[in-house]
Amino acid sequence: MDPAPDDRRRRRLLIAATAAGLALLVLVGIGIYGLVHGPAAPAGPAPSDRPSTTAPVMPGPTPGGELEPLRQNLGPEAFARAVATALFTWDTATGHTPSDYAQVLADAAQGSEADAFVGDVRAYLPTTEAWAQLRQYATRQWLTIDEVFIPEAWETAVDQAAPGQIPAGATAYTFEGTRHRDGTWGTTPVEASRPVAFTVFLVCTPPTPGRGAASGSCEVLRLSELDNPLH
Repeated sequence: MDPAPDDRRRRRLLIAATAAGLALLVLVGIGIYGLVHGPAAPAGPAPSDRPSTTAPVMPGPTPGGELEPLRQNLGPEAFARAVATALFTWDTATGHTPSDYAQVLADAAQGSEADAFVGDVRAYLPTTEAWAQLRQYATRQWLTIDEVFIPEAWETAVDQAAPGQIPAGATAYTFEGTRHRDGTWGTTPVEASRPVAFTVFLVCTPPTPGRGAASGSCEVLRLSELDNPLH
């Protein structure tokens, strides 16, 4: 015997509600995935393949002032912290580009390692294409630092290095922390975070006697691969 009309109607309503709930979860999930991983480059569908609904218009970026240069007279650990913070801090809604954020770091690079260091920085920042898509979500990123230490592997390398192999005043700091991103998916605020670890290599000149600790200066040498630091 067929189910009663009321039973069939209740089942249809339940299925429709479940499908709507799953669709919402998928949309929110896509937004968070985009914040964590950065969106893939669009395939460029033909106009006939585009959705018929109108996408929400996101506000344009607010022009920002000049990015602050890194202070290089902070001492080794404080300078390394400043490098780590600058490496992970950006906001797609300010009008700045990945190149602007990279330039701040490049300006503090040691001359002979500058080109290689810029390559290291690019691996940490979104590509131009990914940046354009992240702007649609007004995505911003920042870092919280949980632990900073000079890795044992670096101390071993210094002990075993031949004279002149490692520049005088060079050191390394490994950072363990959390990368945070937030933004807006449609009208829904979304956020995501994940643990990160990396090593900053730098070289510092000692302070000039009688002129205070701020008379010393530091420069960045290289960065480790993200999540592959020295321990």
